[in-house]
Amino acid sequence: MGSDIASVVIVGGGQSGLATARAARALGLDPLVLEAADEAGGSWRHYYDSLTLFSPASRSALPGVPFPGDPDGYPTRDEVVAYLAGYAERLDADVRTGRRVERVEPDGRGLRVVTADGEEFAAPLVIAASGGFGRPYRPALPGLDAFPGTVLHSSGYRRPEPFAGKRIVIVGGGNSAVQIGVELAGVADVTLATRHPLRFVPQRIAGRDVHVWLRRTGLDTAGWARPLLAGGTGTPVMDTGTYRDRFAAGDLDRRPMFTALDGDRVVWADGTRERVDVVLLATGFRPEVGYLASLGALDAEGLPRHRGGLSTVHPGLGFAGLEWQRSFASATLRGVGADARHVLTRLRARRRGRGVRRR
Repeated sequence: MGSDIASVVIVGGGQSGLATARAARALGLDPLVLEAADEAGGSWRHYYDSLTLFSPASRSALPGVPFPGDPDGYPTRDEVVAYLAGYAERLDADVRTGRRVERVEPDGRGLRVVTADGEEFAAPLVIAASGGFGRPYRPALPGLDAFPGTVLHSSGYRRPEPFAGKRIVIVGGGNSAVQIGVELAGVADVTLATRHPLRFVPQRIAGRDVHVWLRRTGLDTAGWARPLLAGGTGTPVMDTGTYRDRFAAGDLDRRPMFTALDGDRVVWADGTRERVDVVLLATGFRPEVGYLASLGALDAEGLPRHRGGLSTVHPGLGFAGLEWQRSFASATLRGVGADARHVLTRLRARRRGRGVRRR
């Protein structure tokens, strides 16, 4: 069976894939987007009901289409889902849903993309934009596999009511961990277990959202800022003061990471033991890019081998939407467009055999 030919195949129809398709059109390419789900939009519709962005609408848009509503408001999950659906409808690109990519293989000087249904597409350029949030990360915590209670990743959490009256330990101290923890504290007894103290960052400084200042200072898109924004002192948690106040009031607490789970007991760092009902893992995600394994494009942990989104294995392969791909904003609505343009421009130059001047 022959392969259909495209100028660039984009794997994934979420925020990263849609932004990449728009960038491809702007560069004169004819993109083909392959999305595994029945509709474009990515993982957003599967997140917990009360999720709100920690960046305002004015800083949460993909290229070319402003986010509707109050520019200083913080969009909800459902508003993001609706925005991405509208973005896909307006996009001048061939977006094919229900196409799960099974593998990407070398094909002469280019690449061949094969779907689970046996469709094949040949292209000189392939962008893996299936998201940095497709594979929930479950750390190997001592005793976790034998814990008789409920073990739940944050990706499976939806609303607090099923957990009323429970004793819950949340592993993680990022924005999602704090948001979920504060919500659950209204119906349950909640502790966040973290390796570092919670790192609250003011949502607004001098009357402006912190993301405005990140943009003006260049920290939002500066790769060198990583030690400042994501160093070894914990993940920044955007807060208007509400979250900090709830912890200060004792509605929930934070403790140093426990040493083990022993049956239905958590063993805290000071040696005390306590029965718990639920361990909720707010431990992040890993990129869902297993279809690149046969290409040799992943390391031993299944993570992309790349520099700034450019594969170090194949000259026609790139990535979009990876966490810290190039900067703090890389895996966000506001950041994926710039990264997509960068990757496509560099890939085209590399494919043409021209050197790319680096700063």
